Amino acid sequence: MSESPVIIGEITGVFGVKGWVKVFSHTEPRLNIVKYNPWLLKQGKEWKSVKLLNGRSQGKTIVAQLDGVDDREKANSMIGTKIAIEPSQLKTLGENDFYWRDLEGLEVINLQGDNIGKVSHLIETGANDVLVVKLPKVAGEKSKEMMIPYIPKQVIKKVDLDTNQIEVDWDDEYL
Repeated sequence: MSESPVIIGEITGVFGVKGWVKVFSHTEPRLNIVKYNPWLLKQGKEWKSVKLLNGRSQGKTIVAQLDGVDDREKANSMIGTKIAIEPSQLKTLGENDFYWRDLEGLEVINLQGDNIGKVSHLIETGANDVLVVKLPKVAGEKSKEMMIPYIPKQVIKKVDLDTNQIEVDWDDEYL
């Protein structure tokens, strides 16, 4: 697993006059973002550790109070700031559970051992998550992507972090 910070959200606005910020959360459920403390905030090129003093749901959004941010002006200057945590703050998953960040960059092979491509990123759909796989570049053509449903046992046969591979029951003709 990479030791770079894990982005879990972003500051999107201000709330009130006492320095509270509105937060867009990438956690599931969304309110779980306030369970992590401290947060790492991207300030320029550096990550700065900031203590979360308070956080809660406010209507359809999440609001948070951060140490050292005590007025609306300071909170306003933080809009657009990425929120991250240290990888060590993530809970340990079961044997066949993975964080999306663990799957990104893995080579995808089919049951015949053919290289389909590499996982670019994942997207969430209503039914199931989807691997977006960047196909090997063909000279003179634009790069292409393939979407593969992340359905364990049925489509996703094996994830091997040691060999950096995901074995899928999928045909590269399904473009």
